[in-house]
Amino acid sequence: MNRDFHYIISPEDANKTIRQFLKEHDFSHKVMTHIKNTENSVLLNGTAVYFNTQLKSQDQLTIHLIEENKSEKIVPILLPFEIIYEDEDILVVNKPADMPIHPSLKNYENTLANAVAYYYESKGLPFIFRCMNRLDRDTSGITIIAKNMYSAAVLSSQVTSHVLKREYLAIVTGAVTKEGTITAPIARKDGSTIEREVNFTNGESAITHYTPLANKTFNLPEESVTYSLLHIRLETGRTHQIRVHMSYIGHPLPGDFLYNPDYRIVKRQALHSACLRFIHPVTKEAMQFEAPLPPDLDIFT
Repeated sequence: MNRDFHYIISPEDANKTIRQFLKEHDFSHKVMTHIKNTENSVLLNGTAVYFNTQLKSQDQLTIHLIEENKSEKIVPILLPFEIIYEDEDILVVNKPADMPIHPSLKNYENTLANAVAYYYESKGLPFIFRCMNRLDRDTSGITIIAKNMYSAAVLSSQVTSHVLKREYLAIVTGAVTKEGTITAPIARKDGSTIEREVNFTNGESAITHYTPLANKTFNLPEESVTYSLLHIRLETGRTHQIRVHMSYIGHPLPGDFLYNPDYRIVKRQALHSACLRFIHPVTKEAMQFEAPLPPDLDIFT
């Protein structure tokens, strides 16, 4: 998907090379290499130039980011998904539960990538699928997709530097009445390709903050069980972090096929990506998007 960037050079940026200027504007090495290898992609006052060209005050610099390839292995499929926000650089969606992010051997035509590929094919636009905050298949809620390689590079840097903030709503087993922080490293469980566990010897740092919002007791046929609704904020992004941490402190998520296959109240892991905060990769505006609990998790009303 093509994107043009236009700059008027300020006196402060005069005498810099175009390469220096772009680097200071968050163009990664990969993106600049792509631009360098694209004919007539760098124009200074309407004339094609090289990256080592020196800038002058009030120069007009135009960068053509041209991407004509598309994700060939992703089959466009008409599937429902909710668009919360879209502009030239990003697509923010509210992913439904029971929808994987990427195709895999057993999920080839039922993923968010398939749905987004169809959405852009219907517009006649080539599209490479770049999801910046991956969610498990059964986790619903907000996720952000970069529409070009520049926005993908900037947002990836924000993920690494924790500028991109993720907040979740989770239903957990038991009565949680006080807020807290879980600091416990997470590693892959021996003998499993997908399961994780707290491991203080081999695990990677993982920090989860949680705040109780509500709790409710249900009189089930076998017993009375209390569940709590938590607001969860992550400092790190380890695989299955919330699911593993909440299980570790004795409050597992119901409906979690790996760590707590209790489907009496909900039919899938009770986790929802409720809020996403980040800096827009191009405008540098602070962005915040929210999505309420979906009906299947709204058990506290």
